[in-house]
Amino acid sequence: MTDVRSGQPPGDGAAGAARPSVPVARLDDPHLQPAARHPRRVEGIVALSFLVGIVCFGGFGGAYWLNAKPWIIGTFFGAGLLALGFGLAAWGKYLMARGPFVEERHHLAGSAAERDAMAAALVQRTGAVVKRRRVLGGLFAAGAGLFGIVALFPLLRSLGPLPGKIFDVTNWRRGSRLVDSNGRPVHVDTLEVGGIMTVFPEGWQNTDEGQAVDQTVLIRVSTLDTVTRPGRETWGPQGYLAYSKVCTHAGCPVGLYEQQLQLLVCPCHQSMFDVLDGAVPRFGPAPRPLPQLPLRVDRSGYLRAQRGYGQPVGPGFFERTTT
Repeated sequence: MTDVRSGQPPGDGAAGAARPSVPVARLDDPHLQPAARHPRRVEGIVALSFLVGIVCFGGFGGAYWLNAKPWIIGTFFGAGLLALGFGLAAWGKYLMARGPFVEERHHLAGSAAERDAMAAALVQRTGAVVKRRRVLGGLFAAGAGLFGIVALFPLLRSLGPLPGKIFDVTNWRRGSRLVDSNGRPVHVDTLEVGGIMTVFPEGWQNTDEGQAVDQTVLIRVSTLDTVTRPGRETWGPQGYLAYSKVCTHAGCPVGLYEQQLQLLVCPCHQSMFDVLDGAVPRFGPAPRPLPQLPLRVDRSGYLRAQRGYGQPVGPGFFERTTT
């Protein structure tokens, strides 16, 4: 095996001593020169493109926050991406070193001085162009950073507030009186057999905090006390049954009632729940029964809740502790 530079065996001490040092790359190396004939002019164009991108991204953020027309938001966003992309492409094509770079393979067992020279050549070659383009790099970083910030606006704002524990506990409490959407209390004579209505805990029927999770479908299936599952012997006084109206599949309102089949039907994905068997799903994608609200009749004949729901209402989520 011979050395690629001297043609001498690598173990030859004399030949090793005669090895020439590795030349350090010069900044005037043609391979390190940009492809543009007028680099300064191209630098100005790239810088202007980055500045336009920054301004457009700022305009996008402001327009979105002020609920501007969609075409205005889209114009700012598209122009910002176009300007930033154009500047980055022009930088890479016209201002970077042209190459290609071909080097001889030097013997790895050289002296410490040779290895230091090789390292210096590599650092000088890779850093030469970057050091001359610090302003462009800063502008690009500013544009990309601003884009990352304003891109969070649609994500954070459109998703709305975090749900927190709103599905864990509703506003139904022991003794809560059932009322309709207008706040009128539900009497034991309000519904005929086969009747259905949506009820809320009194005081929460017109509040954004409670209406979504508190909505409950009330059905009268008989005039006699009705037992849907073991342990629920007192939950259905005089045939009144109450179930959460929030579907356990996707959270749609379960508002259709098929009296002959005794099924509650979700209109979104056609899940069907057996009202006489604890609202167990009989058809469709719903994975769990609708939670049942235990009822009682007070001395004045009005329906009240014995207590709140014993489990979270609605579809499943990661923190859910009940199945």
